Amino acid sequence: MLPPDTPGTPAVPPPPPEHWFADVLASDGGVVRLRPITPEDAAGMERFHAALSDRTRYLRYFGPYPRMTPKDLYRTTHVDYHDRVGLVIELSDDIIGVGRYEFLSDRQGPRAAEVAFVVADGHQGRGLGSILLEHLAGAAAENGIETFVAEVLAENNAMVQVFRDAGYQVQRSRDGSVLHLEFAIDPTEALLSVRDSRERASEARSVGNLLTPKSVAVIGATPSTSRVGGAVLANLLSSGFQGPVFPVNRNRSAVRGVRAYATVRDIPDEVDLAVVAVPATEIGSVLDDCMAKGVKGLVVLTAGFSETGPRGHAAERELVDAARAHGMRVVGPSALGIANTDPAVALNATLAPVLPGRGRIGFFCQSGPLGAAILGEAAARQLGLSTFVSAGNRADVSGNDLLQYWDGDADTDVVLLYLETFGNPRKFSRIARRVARTKPIVAVNSGRNAMRMEGEADLDRSLVRNLFAQAGIIQVDSITELFDCAMLLAYQPLPSGRRLAVIGNSAALSWLAVDAARGEGLEVTEPIDLGPQAGPADYLTAVAAAVTDPEVDAVIVIYSPPVSIAVASFAEAIRAGAQSDPDTPVLTTFVADQGMPNLLATRGPGGILERGSIPAFGDPERAARALARVRRYADWRTRPISPVARPDGVDTARARELVAEWMTDDPAHWLTDLQAAELLGCYGIRVVEFREVHDADAAVDAAEHLGYPVAAKATGEIWRNRPDLTGVRLDLWRPDAVRRAFTDLSEISGNPVHIQRMATKGVGCMFRVQDDPSFGSVISFGLSGTIIDLLGDRVYRALPLTEDESAELIDAPRAAPLLSGTVRGRDIGKPVDRTALAEVAQRISALCDDLPEVRELLCEPVLASPDGAAVLYGRVRIGPEPSRFDIGPRRMA
Repeated sequence: MLPPDTPGTPAVPPPPPEHWFADVLASDGGVVRLRPITPEDAAGMERFHAALSDRTRYLRYFGPYPRMTPKDLYRTTHVDYHDRVGLVIELSDDIIGVGRYEFLSDRQGPRAAEVAFVVADGHQGRGLGSILLEHLAGAAAENGIETFVAEVLAENNAMVQVFRDAGYQVQRSRDGSVLHLEFAIDPTEALLSVRDSRERASEARSVGNLLTPKSVAVIGATPSTSRVGGAVLANLLSSGFQGPVFPVNRNRSAVRGVRAYATVRDIPDEVDLAVVAVPATEIGSVLDDCMAKGVKGLVVLTAGFSETGPRGHAAERELVDAARAHGMRVVGPSALGIANTDPAVALNATLAPVLPGRGRIGFFCQSGPLGAAILGEAAARQLGLSTFVSAGNRADVSGNDLLQYWDGDADTDVVLLYLETFGNPRKFSRIARRVARTKPIVAVNSGRNAMRMEGEADLDRSLVRNLFAQAGIIQVDSITELFDCAMLLAYQPLPSGRRLAVIGNSAALSWLAVDAARGEGLEVTEPIDLGPQAGPADYLTAVAAAVTDPEVDAVIVIYSPPVSIAVASFAEAIRAGAQSDPDTPVLTTFVADQGMPNLLATRGPGGILERGSIPAFGDPERAARALARVRRYADWRTRPISPVARPDGVDTARARELVAEWMTDDPAHWLTDLQAAELLGCYGIRVVEFREVHDADAAVDAAEHLGYPVAAKATGEIWRNRPDLTGVRLDLWRPDAVRRAFTDLSEISGNPVHIQRMATKGVGCMFRVQDDPSFGSVISFGLSGTIIDLLGDRVYRALPLTEDESAELIDAPRAAPLLSGTVRGRDIGKPVDRTALAEVAQRISALCDDLPEVRELLCEPVLASPDGAAVLYGRVRIGPEPSRFDIGPRRMA
């Protein structure tokens, strides 16, 4: 290899940045691997270049260029990962795309670099050029590059389209046959929207490939349905799968009457999906066979991976890494399987003995054993599914992927999730907010693997409930409640308001429904008591009158026969009455010895349940709880979409300079009080002015400068926010009082003392931002005080906050009425400026969103008064930036 003879080509390149390695989904849903180029890629680059067609080489290099010269090859593979960057896309160890940028040192103005890329002919049209451009822009931004320029032949329409569709504001000029393109690489809203749209399409396509295979191989297939391989094979065959099924068994020529093959490689036809049911120790050879065969997806039913400990976790990562490197997605390991009830597919690649019929509900679950019980319960309730995925350990395919798929799936109206972990929490929240605008999401979070934030003991339920509600997710606590909500959402319209009518023939049961509904925030008058002698005609009349009443938004109908009689005539009467206004949701409770129908069903072709079927619940309280949850979701969905709050007066550049400076010597530490105040000030969060003093004279000088009255405060963690105020002296009006306060406080603490200007008295509040392992950065708000802390009256929201969420955060705590000046109709003072508190929340949100190095932040107390919100104290902890894959170029988690 020739040595470099041009400036900027390092003889010994630095190590490539680890975070530039990424698995990415192409537009067709296939996996590709992107990484920095290295000197070891020289031979691969030669093969890649030689395989390009003459036309592709001409469009990229503006001439024939049949082979790369040693000089160009050296320069291409030896880069500094700063001013000169190269990235390659691989599939099965073959380079299929190359991109690079090179800093233009002779240009004036913003730092600019020339960008170019080329994709192998057989992989053009898969969106790989867009992927290269995104990741090159991300690398350039890290290295201080602000602008990309590109020279493109005007006839190279595909390349021009990549730049045109990227979301950048491209300036174009033409010199003969060459187009000169130039654009800033700032991540604008338009750019992020384009990125999210591409990510959404590719992830949906990837899941669609798994759920609509044209052929399936069962590796480890056996005749016995008591074994995993036999059970899944039997289910595939009995479901009527519309493509060929290939059993794989080294010791049999046929399984269940179907020709078997020793390995996947031996199958003569293409294999889209492989269901793996062999011991964990045999996975390696099976994976090799699948990679050689070109299988597109794996469903790994085998257990014995990350759930067994560190060694199993490492084996699981090796499995996924190898599969992705060869373009495959993985469901599992330890999965129950996947199913698609579409008659054109009829896929039941699960271990479940019972699969629900065709419906319009998508279900994602992590737990395999629980998944089987869930499917059995859904079938018992006549709750039809469109698709089902049990992801087991969720090593690759996750709930986020399924949400992307169901968002655009015309056959799915409702999404059900059983979650143990959240994967990429920021991405989960972003996707869920979008999907829930058109399709309700009901979720159970078991919290099995969730960790609580340090120093907090009451977050599990309230945190999940708050953050799910913020994203429009209906959060429930059990599988029973999950299906209760699903039945209502699947077959009845959303309620338009909180006004409920309760109709029944049992006063006791009707009042149970009323009390439960009122406890859930619904508005209910006295129930309509038809009496124990009421017949079907009475129910028909009462239900018809209720659903057509403009003052009624929903109806719960209760039937409890005084003696054991058939209920079919009553069910028909209720259904007929409900049809008087199909826009009003109706729920029922049947209390009958001979059993309760799950649905007053309306069936279409093929026996599929249709909209208008009326859900029946085991007791009226369950019906009321389900209705209340669905009502809260309906209210969330009607709210206008609010933009992320971005307040004025923010100096992000200065804040980043400060954080970089403070992290130079110690990358992870608490800032001093003065540093925290300076950082908060960059975002317009003004800590009430204070001075840190070390002697009595300095304390008096500080008081004179700040202006009387002042407060003196001991420093040190144990003196902050003590209910006995031992470390604080307030309303100091004279120098002698300041001297005495300094002496007392310095003696008890042994630390410097803060002299602070007195703020307007008000209601003490607190804002706190912490990292939650399940949800990422979370802001909490509540009133200050030991009693409030003990009661756990804190509300939580994921960051960043929208404008509406900032205001809702202030009104959400149970103690929030104290801020309004009125409690239960009693005047307790003037209302505080809640707009000022919401602005503080917005500014904290912007700070933490801009500065991922801020790991924790506390503002307490914040005194809220009619005149505004005064921040008396702020603490900030900084540390290394966590993974922020969701806001950078597209990549798989």
